[in-house]
Amino acid sequence: VNFFCQSLGELASHIPGLFPMIHSSTVSSFQITPTFKAVAESRLLKLPFTTIYEYLQMLRLIATALKDVGPCSMFYLAAAVSDFYVPWKSMTEHKIESGSGPLDIRLAQVPKMLSVLRTNWAPKAFCISFKLETDSKILIEKATKALRKYKVHAVVANELSTRKEEVVVVSSSGNVVVRCDSEKPESIVEDNLIRLIVDRHSTYIKEFST
Repeated sequence: VNFFCQSLGELASHIPGLFPMIHSSTVSSFQITPTFKAVAESRLLKLPFTTIYEYLQMLRLIATALKDVGPCSMFYLAAAVSDFYVPWKSMTEHKIESGSGPLDIRLAQVPKMLSVLRTNWAPKAFCISFKLETDSKILIEKATKALRKYKVHAVVANELSTRKEEVVVVSSSGNVVVRCDSEKPESIVEDNLIRLIVDRHSTYIKEFST
């Protein structure tokens, strides 16, 4: 957290409007009013995004800022990013006139940046990705393919209709089914999932150091 805080200034300088600026005769610094307390108290720091452009740029900036942290950093990539988007160069500059007739929109595939994250941006970081499917018959197969293709440390496979009760953590050491605690009515699947991920990350750090 401390290393990341030191990198926030550099990060913000690349994303105009992310943090408001304050100026004085001797000091020009970043005023991080909504997030400073969260960082100081080691709580969750939220950096909101709306578009795929914002997401990918922020992911790159954060990953490169954390590159020197090595195995102590972890990427928990749970965002449900769209598979398709409208490229910036294809967007019209002005309002589309309704009198022009039917409108055809051609979508491009969103670039897969997991490989770049693993090989260039933060190659030593511990990476968890997610795979969501509506067909349970192909879920594990596709999660396993993603594990091998992107060389992440684990893929959380979840099926749409059961994702709140059960997920499968797919990794090179085998598949682990994670469920809610049936003895605790208020239990959510994330409780046991996070415990497993934290344990895997701790093991990764120890193995990396030896």
